Amino acid sequence: MKVAKNSVVTLTYTLRYDGVDGEIIQKVDDDKPFVHLFGNGTLLPVFEKNLDGLEPEADFAFGLTSSEGYGELTDTAIIEIDKSIFEKDGKIDDNLLKIGNVITMQDQEGHPIDGRVTEIKEDKVVMDFNHPLAGRDLYFSGKVIDIREASEEELSHGHVHGAGGHQH
Repeated sequence: MKVAKNSVVTLTYTLRYDGVDGEIIQKVDDDKPFVHLFGNGTLLPVFEKNLDGLEPEADFAFGLTSSEGYGELTDTAIIEIDKSIFEKDGKIDDNLLKIGNVITMQDQEGHPIDGRVTEIKEDKVVMDFNHPLAGRDLYFSGKVIDIREASEEELSHGHVHGAGGHQH
């Protein structure tokens, strides 16, 4: 079987910044491989394109430009927020508002979005909502471990069940 839409793909990989010799960002190995329902739109499109058609035991290595990955850094994703929205019972938790902390907020549609505190002013907090990997070229290398057909239940739920996936 080959990697294709609606298949469950198990793989290991190393993700680096900027190329084969770049700093390692993430390593997924045999003890806890990445198991994913392929082709359901939750992975980066160019990542999927590079895996499409591979067979078990196939090695892969490819780079993504920042625009193919998580996009460029944008100034519009850096926002000043009233400090008062962080108050709970009239007080602000000093451990929450620290430079570098990542705080989950909600976007205008109510979806969770992570923002990193970059500056704390007297009555405002500056937060950066750019993806942490925005503006960076990425390099993936790894191996396809296993491929199987997705079950009807997995297809209807949009994710993997059982070993390596969602557990009931």
